[in-house]
Amino acid sequence: MSMNALVVAALLYSAIAIGSVVAGLFSGWIGRVRRQGRALAIAVIVWASAIALAGTVHQLLAAVVLLAAAGAADLVSAVYRVTILQTCAPDAMRGRLQGVFTVVVAGGPRLGDLRAGAMASATGLGVAWTGSSLLCVVVVIVGALLVRPFWRYTVTLAPPASPPTRPEAAHQP
Repeated sequence: MSMNALVVAALLYSAIAIGSVVAGLFSGWIGRVRRQGRALAIAVIVWASAIALAGTVHQLLAAVVLLAAAGAADLVSAVYRVTILQTCAPDAMRGRLQGVFTVVVAGGPRLGDLRAGAMASATGLGVAWTGSSLLCVVVVIVGALLVRPFWRYTVTLAPPASPPTRPEAAHQP
């Protein structure tokens, strides 16, 4: 494999992670979003759309930018998925649901890789990559329309915490 091919592979493999890291560095706004169900659905739509578009471009830089955007959207959706799970799951079920969540997060992408490889063999890479991503967009939109409580899920933001007072300062004359 030539050095150029290694650089291309490295850029494509790392683009999603780079996007996630960049999004994490600028993630302060995520905690101020009240409509978390809507934000989660939109983040997944952005992720799937960026993946779909990356499958259609023929320029390396465009593919890397789109994959980085997908990584950023994935970070945002991960924050909301975990937040909603932790705040909505009853205490007695939280551990079990977190276990299921971990299995899905760890195993889901590997099953997706299997599906993508089998589908690419049968239909070609373009349909396997872009078609599946567009199907994800459709499924999320339909799901958001059918499960209205999820789409309307809103949190009440806590007021900013006041700075702690020093006890010794209260007793000085």
